Amino acid sequence: MDLGLNDIKATLAVYFDGIYESSEDKLRSAFHPDAHIYSVIDGTLADFPLGTFVDRVTSRVSCSSQGAPRTDKIVSIDFSGPNSALAKVELSIPGTDFVDFLSLMKIDGRWRIIAKTYHADPQG
Repeated sequence: MDLGLNDIKATLAVYFDGIYESSEDKLRSAFHPDAHIYSVIDGTLADFPLGTFVDRVTSRVSCSSQGAPRTDKIVSIDFSGPNSALAKVELSIPGTDFVDFLSLMKIDGRWRIIAKTYHADPQG
């Protein structure tokens, strides 16, 4: 049974492009409008609504304009049912490596990220 693996990979490709290009349109396309982004910063839970996350990404100089190498990769995708999945991905921006857990839901026939939990490691 095909649960939509290729559709999830397509959503993740848009997410990777959005990060690499600092593209608001691509990020908003990959995420559900009500999505939240979570991490622990200085020992405290950080919870950002999608708009705050998009503003942070789009306010920095894009990786693409810096000619930074692309390191994004899908580590795993697990399905919990026909409409929900969890993807583990890795990517970098200059100076920082990230591991993201992306919760995806199939809503109105389309896979979108509804939550991102991440860890950031400074490079060097």
